[in-house]
Amino acid sequence: MKSELAEMPMVDERTMRETNEAPDVVPVPQALVPHLNEIAILLDIDGTLLELMPTPREVWVPPGLSETLNRLTELTSGALAMVSGRSLNDIDLIFAPDVFRAVAGHGAEMRVSIGNESDDVHAPPMDKELKRRLAAIAKLSPGILLEDKGYSLALHYRLAPHAEKAIYEAVSLIRADLPNAPIEVLPGKFVCEIKHSGFTKATGVRALMTHEPFRGRRPIFIGDDVTDETVFAIMPDMNGLSFSVGRRAMGVNGHFDAPSDVRAFLARLLDPR
Repeated sequence: MKSELAEMPMVDERTMRETNEAPDVVPVPQALVPHLNEIAILLDIDGTLLELMPTPREVWVPPGLSETLNRLTELTSGALAMVSGRSLNDIDLIFAPDVFRAVAGHGAEMRVSIGNESDDVHAPPMDKELKRRLAAIAKLSPGILLEDKGYSLALHYRLAPHAEKAIYEAVSLIRADLPNAPIEVLPGKFVCEIKHSGFTKATGVRALMTHEPFRGRRPIFIGDDVTDETVFAIMPDMNGLSFSVGRRAMGVNGHFDAPSDVRAFLARLLDPR
């Protein structure tokens, strides 16, 4: 069975480097369907599984998705996880009453077994004074929303896109004033997130894949944002497959146009035909 799974169409990385083009289509996943017991499904949330909304609190789970995710969790013996910049608490609020395994907070939190609030917290809380200075940036313009995750701080400006330049300039000034602060800036879709350095979605995924029920499985990761590129980059190391959403990211095996296409893909994995 593993040899059949290994024959699933892959993008020639050398060709991609030479042409500087990303793949245009998602390979038909027929080879995956009989082998759900051999794969791990890893899913970003915002912009990947669910549509982006004006504010983070407005995202919602479409009808049928809960059933699809729970059925895939069952058929993969639990090897399905969310890989998100959101906190574990946020993820649980979105999918309530369902609870899923997860790499959260860009790798700062991880849940590898259902029932544990957090199996492993990698990052310490952000310095309070640093957080206070960063939080003050939200006062630059109405519409900038502040999200405090404890170990990171996010400035959402979807409602104030004109403030993007001012936000990043203010963050740069703070970083210049504190050159030894162990932080890094993550640009996203209308969000600027400042977090502790040393952990990413990729470090979280690597750690997750050492635990049961993920250990020894072939990961399939789907993501949409710049922060997902660290995971795209490590999928070949794990004999994994990666797909981008909304854009043709480099180094992936294919792409989806929208989250609705991702949900349709996941539903098709349940079809034995």
